[in-house]
Amino acid sequence: MLTQPFADAIVEAEKLIASAPHIRSEQDLIEGYDYLAGSIRASMQLAWAYERDFPYFVASTGPYTKMGLDNPDTLYFHSYLRDDAEYVVTGRRGTTADLSFQVLNGDYSPVDVPDSLSAFDDRAFDIAPDGRFEVRFGPGPAARNYFTLAPGAAMLVVREVYSDWASEKRGEIRIRRADKAGQAPPALTQAALAKRYGVAGKILLSRLKTFLAFPEWFYLKLPVNTLTPPRSTPGGLTTQFSSVGHYDLGPDDAMVITVPKCADAPYQGFQLGSMWYISLDYIHHQTSLTTAQSKVDSDGMIRFVVSERDPGVHNWIETTGHQRGYLQLRWQRLSRDLTPADGPTVELMPVDEIPARLPYYEAATDYQARIAARQIAVAARMLG
Repeated sequence: MLTQPFADAIVEAEKLIASAPHIRSEQDLIEGYDYLAGSIRASMQLAWAYERDFPYFVASTGPYTKMGLDNPDTLYFHSYLRDDAEYVVTGRRGTTADLSFQVLNGDYSPVDVPDSLSAFDDRAFDIAPDGRFEVRFGPGPAARNYFTLAPGAAMLVVREVYSDWASEKRGEIRIRRADKAGQAPPALTQAALAKRYGVAGKILLSRLKTFLAFPEWFYLKLPVNTLTPPRSTPGGLTTQFSSVGHYDLGPDDAMVITVPKCADAPYQGFQLGSMWYISLDYIHHQTSLTTAQSKVDSDGMIRFVVSERDPGVHNWIETTGHQRGYLQLRWQRLSRDLTPADGPTVELMPVDEIPARLPYYEAATDYQARIAARQIAVAARMLG
């Protein structure tokens, strides 16, 4: 059967989900099966997008195809490359907080993170007054608006990052191989289809194995209920720093994370992730906040309160029934290295003590309106 390799991969993938070491409850398993569904969908899409001669950008992850602790504030796109060909990327810069590009020498695997061969944001090339731009990637020498593809270059990743979901607008981006304009790819054959089903199965299994192992590399060896000082994000995003950790909180516990608002970071955001190493529901719950969405206290500090129960503050980060999970702070589009003074401090306390112990405590009563605004903003972003 043409689809048998992919069908076999789905069976193996279900076993991987069911045997994941972090499963403690029926809800954990249900969420795993939902994660599997999104991974199946994404693997099919990625296999059919594996086109290096007639490339196009495809969404790497989204609300229903999550992976790799996806950032709720980011639209991720990627295209495949040949290191000996030249590619033209054109588009229009939107009004988002950051637009960055990264060339990788492969994909994530269960044993390795792909090397970043180059990484930069849109400050590295010319943008016209109307937002239009054209940049080229190829084997030639580097120049303004021309970026050399190092040997082994295989994938171009683009991240468009929002700070203010309501006001910022996404841009446009396209890619083509320079010498293929006006041509067409070969007609589809059964052999090509069979190969794609096989590739989809390999992507599915690699994706699941990789991101079940990934937290062990970067998170779970850290002390629980702590966050690291800011550090350059692994993988070569030179203008991004991050602070990471994992939490384990009871139903009446609260974690107060205090971090300075960073004037040198056009984007600064905080989020939670589940033990499946994906974002929590950020559409219908406030499981993430950017600086633009947060209440900044008069001392210049942002105080996030992570808890299951509503502490009654604007910067509540909901655990949505997840006693355990991952914590991530990101700073992007930096022009300087961050220091521990830029990073977070953490304090644990009973959630009932928040009004008395939280500096600058101010009760918030607009929760439903904030969630409604999130729903509208995500819907507009996905269709924009």
